[in-house]
Amino acid sequence: MAALMAVSLLAACSTKVSRVGAEEQIDVTDSWNATDSKLVADKMIEDMVTFPWLKEWEEKHDRKPRVIIQSVRNKSHEHIPVGTFINDLKRAMLKSGKMQFVSGGAEREAVREEREQQDVYATEKTRAEMGAETGADFALAGSINSTVQQASGKRVTFYQVDLELINLTTTEEAWYGQKKIKKVADKGGLF
Repeated sequence: MAALMAVSLLAACSTKVSRVGAEEQIDVTDSWNATDSKLVADKMIEDMVTFPWLKEWEEKHDRKPRVIIQSVRNKSHEHIPVGTFINDLKRAMLKSGKMQFVSGGAEREAVREEREQQDVYATEKTRAEMGAETGADFALAGSINSTVQQASGKRVTFYQVDLELINLTTTEEAWYGQKKIKKVADKGGLF
């Protein structure tokens, strides 16, 4: 009898898991999530390519501008996986077809290390050439900020993402973008 009750109790407490499409929006809390990351990245890059800087660049140069992501800082009240947001930005930039993306930071260092290894171990015909990197024309940098207001069983979480595109030669700001998200949560186990 005790074993039957234990099995019944375990069955009642079990978690049901189902698969959904990665693009499907599911909000179980008012925290920043994958939908927010993709939505903000897509909208901001869409805005970036409509600003005058791009047309001016295209008129002066015979190639697409090269962009490097310098940094995106999380200044919000919660842990936000900034790496995921940066990857969403990279994808949106490349998908636009309007610019080229240049790797930086740890990715660039790993490629340089690989090239050094090839210089020693790969044949001359197949090794990647040293000193042939492509430089960036623009650097993208920004931050994710948030505020939270809470009263009478309701919480409002406000996110603001600010990004700026800086010309690396002149240090002029070519573009400044801002995207805001506001989420409302009613008390129901969320907080």
